[in-house]
Amino acid sequence: MDTISIRAPGVSPSGTKVRRSLRTRLPAAIALLPTALIVLVVYIGCMLWTVRLSFTSSTLLPKLDWFGLTQYTRLFANDRFLTSAENIVIFGALFISGCLIIGFLLAVFIDQNVRGEGLFRTVFLYPFSMSFVVTGVAWQWFLNPGLGLQKLVRDMGFETFTFDWLVNQKMAIYTIVIAGLWHGSGLTMAIMLAGLRGVDRDLWKAAKVDGIPTWRVYTSVVLPLLRPMVVTAVVLLATGVVKLYDLVVAMTLGGPGIATEVPAKFVMDHLFERNNIGLGTAAATIMLITVVIVLAPWVYARYVRSEGRHA
Repeated sequence: MDTISIRAPGVSPSGTKVRRSLRTRLPAAIALLPTALIVLVVYIGCMLWTVRLSFTSSTLLPKLDWFGLTQYTRLFANDRFLTSAENIVIFGALFISGCLIIGFLLAVFIDQNVRGEGLFRTVFLYPFSMSFVVTGVAWQWFLNPGLGLQKLVRDMGFETFTFDWLVNQKMAIYTIVIAGLWHGSGLTMAIMLAGLRGVDRDLWKAAKVDGIPTWRVYTSVVLPLLRPMVVTAVVLLATGVVKLYDLVVAMTLGGPGIATEVPAKFVMDHLFERNNIGLGTAAATIMLITVVIVLAPWVYARYVRSEGRHA
């Protein structure tokens, strides 16, 4: 006996599915609505407001006049900002490359099934759990010529030993790099270790059978497999470089002179101390553009390009 299905006139199966989908997604959309409003109003709204103020002549209080690109012209003619840009490039290049190298070596070390693996992971990752302020204060004391390493070595009888990078204008930025490497290498280690644990052990067995040196396996086989982890680590480290502020303030306050000045400190000083909102927001806008430039390739590779492959 044949079964005859009767559908109400004017009601299509696709319309029913759409209504069911809406009923299912509506509670989630309502729950996410406050967060979406916060993102739109607080984050995006404040970014647009900052960009708008950078085109004004605002000093102590915001103004809504139109000042054109004058603030940007002044910004790129400001020796302090140019020094901060140079410092952030030096710090970023050394910090990112150093964290990648040290983090990868630490991950390789832990991946050898060493005894006390949990202890080593905790010790290497522990600095990242502390704030940059705590890290900066600790390294400021350790590198202080009158209190830390230099005094310790001289008290041991090496009276000619000198390590005064913290008060040396040419070397002070490298003390910031040292503290940053100590703080950030553990994060890179954790990311790389997760990638190493995902490498197929059959690759190692095949390499041993073929007599390939271990270092060659890491450079030619393992590192290409870790490319997503490397990209993730670079993005995280790069965003930390752009907003570098508290570590510098805790260690050197931007000194000696302006030897360790960075863009974030330049922005904060002009917004809250020098009462120059227009110039400060112009510098903040340049920082925003830098972050977008850093994130754009990762977002494209992570989402746009991957969606195109699956389409």
